[in-house]
Amino acid sequence: MPGKDTSSRTRRDLLQTAAAAALLGGIGVSPALAAEVGRSEKPLKAAFSNAGLQATWCAQGKQAAEYWGKLFNVDVTWFDGQLDAVKQRAAIDNMASQKWDFVAIQAFGIGTLTQPVQKMIDAGIPVIDMDTLIAPLDQINVHSFLAPDNEFMGSSVTQALVNAIGGKGKIIMTQGALGHTGAQGRAKGFNSVVKQYPNIEVLDTQPADWDVSKTARLWETYLTKYPQIDAAFFHNDDMALAAYNIMKARNRTNILIGGVDAMPPAIQAVSEGRMFATVRNPSCRIHGGAIIAGVAAVTAGEKSGQGIPKSVVTDGPVVTKANAAGMQWMEDHFLI
Repeated sequence: MPGKDTSSRTRRDLLQTAAAAALLGGIGVSPALAAEVGRSEKPLKAAFSNAGLQATWCAQGKQAAEYWGKLFNVDVTWFDGQLDAVKQRAAIDNMASQKWDFVAIQAFGIGTLTQPVQKMIDAGIPVIDMDTLIAPLDQINVHSFLAPDNEFMGSSVTQALVNAIGGKGKIIMTQGALGHTGAQGRAKGFNSVVKQYPNIEVLDTQPADWDVSKTARLWETYLTKYPQIDAAFFHNDDMALAAYNIMKARNRTNILIGGVDAMPPAIQAVSEGRMFATVRNPSCRIHGGAIIAGVAAVTAGEKSGQGIPKSVVTDGPVVTKANAAGMQWMEDHFLI
């Protein structure tokens, strides 16, 4: 019946507006704009790319973007970065040759995608930057930049590890891709902590480029070279868990492990004691927030740097055994 259909649409719209308000409020967007954002009346076309779907964080982000896209009538087309700057550049060149209502991109490395992204901006397509800088914000006019506080994430997990080993011992940092601004921030956070402890020795800081195979090879070498390793900080959970498998095979599971992202396998590992800690890099809020920021730009006329700030910090807590179960529940419901 028509009356029933209208009621159903009204309930759906209220739920979507509430969902938008909750998500946008969580990333610092004004309540007035959040109230305006609802399901687009016409289908919107959006293009997304992140560093590489081999990474659990990126795969979860894709799932969240598609979920929020369905809620807000956005058809999401994915251009996989494949954890390779050259391959992602080819994908974004392809993206830039097409017409989109908005796009959202996490670059594998800063400065690698500037030209095709600028082409889309010049064509009037709102570009939302996710997690790592496409280029410095004073050099490219992205619509908004949604990212965690990478320095905080690096320092908070490193501090938890240092505290656990009593402020003394031997530690290794395994970095992500060095051209990734997120990895740069995490390394800065790590260094800011360890320099305060003269009895902490940093054994190695080589990058593994988010690659679990490269991580495994590095850690085979480390476990042969260093008879004592007290703690290890990894720039993401996938690398941390790959290294754990090598440690387990070598019977070296006394090494305390810290990661970044708080992906479901890492949360389980923290709960079970295989990892000591991780920190939430809110993939769901970043990718879901990009959907709603794009919808706001197209349907509500939201201007860059106004309703949604030019740069938005998406924070997330450290995860230990004490809060792992609650964090998993939040992730399952795409709330963080």
